[in-house]
Amino acid sequence: MPVGGRTAAVLVLSGLAGLLAFTWPLLVQRGSALEHSVDAPLVLAGVLVAVLACVVVSVADGGVDVKAVALLGLLSAVGAVLRPLSAGTGGVELVFAVLVLGGRVLGPGFGFALGSTTILTSALLTGGVGPWMPFQMLAASWVGLGAGLLLPRVRGRAETAVLVGYGAVASLAYGLLMNLTFWPFQVGAGTGLSFVAGDPVTENLGRFLVFSAVTSLGWDVGRAVTTVLVLLALGRPLLPVLRRAATRARFVPDASRGRDTPVDATRRGPETLVHRAGTASTAPTCADTDGCG
Repeated sequence: MPVGGRTAAVLVLSGLAGLLAFTWPLLVQRGSALEHSVDAPLVLAGVLVAVLACVVVSVADGGVDVKAVALLGLLSAVGAVLRPLSAGTGGVELVFAVLVLGGRVLGPGFGFALGSTTILTSALLTGGVGPWMPFQMLAASWVGLGAGLLLPRVRGRAETAVLVGYGAVASLAYGLLMNLTFWPFQVGAGTGLSFVAGDPVTENLGRFLVFSAVTSLGWDVGRAVTTVLVLLALGRPLLPVLRRAATRARFVPDASRGRDTPVDATRRGPETLVHRAGTASTAPTCADTDGCG
């Protein structure tokens, strides 16, 4: 999925807005209306929905063809099925491998859209719709986006190593980002792990890291280990398959007809006859003989 200048600008703006939505507890001042207010996540979730909608429209405006939409739907469905099946004991989650592989092969714009659509589809299937869903969508979108921005020319074992390292880091970062969405309201006031509005960023950040280590590190490590194992086992076999699918989904302009045609379209001349059995043969035409009949 190509990313033009306008789409790139929207992705950057949405990234900045999303980063603010995740990290506001570290920036809010004492006495602010957002301090320990349960309305803050709901308000920020509504903002994120609007931002993600703008991103999807912008990506679609950049020239997404029918085959790319079909491929996006297929990978989103795979991820949506894997997510509830694998989100069990110890933070085992297979969906992150799908996001990493999809974003790696099909580009950052596709990876961003894949993260959002996968989480949305999964939430609709399992009834997991709530104020946390936009945050999950944006965090998963960043996973796919980052995979599409990795070293483009690396192939073979080096590519697998890069994806494995990225998958581990992205899995841990996803857990930290999601913890930021509820940490100010989970612990309450007056504890050593509580969020304190107006405190220096370093102090709040230190308490947040301790909170994450105590409450969710095991799940985050399980997610990272699962992603690493899946990428090690299936990364190299699946990358060529996805690349062939990406090639078939990519269109190039046809100057003679004034419209887009698939790059893998079969060009047949008048000398090619296609039989009902599905085989092709070459027969002489009238121009090659003294006449027909």
